[in-house]
Amino acid sequence: MYVRGQEFDRIQAVIADAGTDQPLTAREILTLLDEHGEHDENHVGTFESAHEVATVLGRQAQYGDVTVIRSSPYRYQICGNL
Repeated sequence: MYVRGQEFDRIQAVIADAGTDQPLTAREILTLLDEHGEHDENHVGTFESAHEVATVLGRQAQYGDVTVIRSSPYRYQICGNL
């Protein structure tokens, strides 16, 4: 659970740094992570796919930290960014 918490913290920080307040797809979030150096072979605990990002965000939604917008594709809103 703690590792997932760290992964969510990284996602949350990158989204905050990007200054976006719009809901994003997992693919868009993965792109932001890549741009911020969070998605590379040498970084421990990197995100390898949009599916992995979606999994972290979906689990965090159970705690109320993320709103999942069930559209096609799903979009994710970090609750602190509402």
